[in-house]
Amino acid sequence: MGLPFAYVRSSQKEHGMTNQVEGVVEAGQRVVVIEDLISTGGSSLKAVEALRSLNCDVKGLVAIFSYDFELAKKNFKKAACPMLTLSDYNALIEQALADEFIKESDLEPLKQWRIDPSNWGK
Repeated sequence: MGLPFAYVRSSQKEHGMTNQVEGVVEAGQRVVVIEDLISTGGSSLKAVEALRSLNCDVKGLVAIFSYDFELAKKNFKKAACPMLTLSDYNALIEQALADEFIKESDLEPLKQWRIDPSNWGK
């Protein structure tokens, strides 16, 4: 595609150049971060901050899927980083119901899980 590309590691390498960001990155460069999955947004926002620390103009983040947790929404808002996703948990549940992978009686427990997954089922 002839577009610049960089990879952001979760932390700096412990050997070699000890870079956290590998690839083509220049100060002032406009950047969109691409992710596969957003849960709380923590690791994604670490990547955003690593790029911002190199004076990149991070325009936002695009992900394939999000659990649509309130915590993630708050984290992205606090970081002033717009986030868009191709799909989310609600769309997954709706499709699973339409395809009869789940029943109507499964909906409430699945919705409750998304509200508080850490404590669900305790």
